[in-house]
Amino acid sequence: MKLRLPEERPTEPPTGYKIAHPVLSQDGARAGFTGVSLGGALPYGVLADASCVYGLRHRAPHRRCDCGFHCVHDRTVAEALLCTAEHRTAVLLEVSVLGRYLRFERGFRYARQRVRTATVGPCACGTVAAALADAGWGRPGWRALVPSCAGCLRGRTSLSLAGFARLAGEGLRVVAGSGALLPAGDLGPHSGPGGLGVPELTAEAALLQARLDWFQAQLARLGGHGGGAGPQV
Repeated sequence: MKLRLPEERPTEPPTGYKIAHPVLSQDGARAGFTGVSLGGALPYGVLADASCVYGLRHRAPHRRCDCGFHCVHDRTVAEALLCTAEHRTAVLLEVSVLGRYLRFERGFRYARQRVRTATVGPCACGTVAAALADAGWGRPGWRALVPSCAGCLRGRTSLSLAGFARLAGEGLRVVAGSGALLPAGDLGPHSGPGGLGVPELTAEAALLQARLDWFQAQLARLGGHGGGAGPQV
C-alpha cells in the first residue's frame, strides 16, 4: 500500500525565506531577482510562476523532478547561507508560497511566489547600503546588482533601494541591513513628491551627491590634461 501525506489547505499562504541576487534589465526598465543555485539562469519578478528548468513539459513542482521555486521555513537558515563567500552579496527574501507546493522538513518546493520583502546587506566596505549597484556580472539581458554605499558607487549603474522597489513593483519592500524600511508606495503624512518619504529622499540625495563628486573628480582629471581647453560635457 502506498502511503500519502495529507493534503494541506492553508487559510493563508505559507511564508518562506530564500536568498537571491537582485538584477536590473539591460534597458533599465525592469527589476527582479535571480537564484543562487538551481534555476539561477532564469531571472524572475516579484510575482512569478515557476517552470521546469530542464525544459520538461510538466507543471512545477513535479514530484519526480527538482523544478519549482525553493525556500526554507526558518529565516535564520536562509541568513546562514549569506555567510558563504559566493553568497555574500545576495539579498534575503521573504516570500509568500502560492499555488501548489510540496512540504519538506526544512522548506517548500512550490509553483508560484510573491516576494514581499528583500533585506539588503552592507556594502563591501562595511557601510550600510544606500543603493544596489552594477556587480560586474549578470545573465543575458540582465545586470546583477550588489549592495553599495554612496561613497563606493564611483559612476556605476545603480538604483537606490527605494528606486529598486518601485521598479520591481507589486508592493515589494526593500530593507537596508540596518533595518531602515524603504517601501515602494506611499509613506504617509511625511511623504514627499511621488510618494517618497524622508528615508528615500535622504538616500536619493546621498546618491546624487556621490555621483556629483565622481563627475567633478573626472572633470578635474580631464581638465588637467586639456592643454588649456575646457572639458566638453
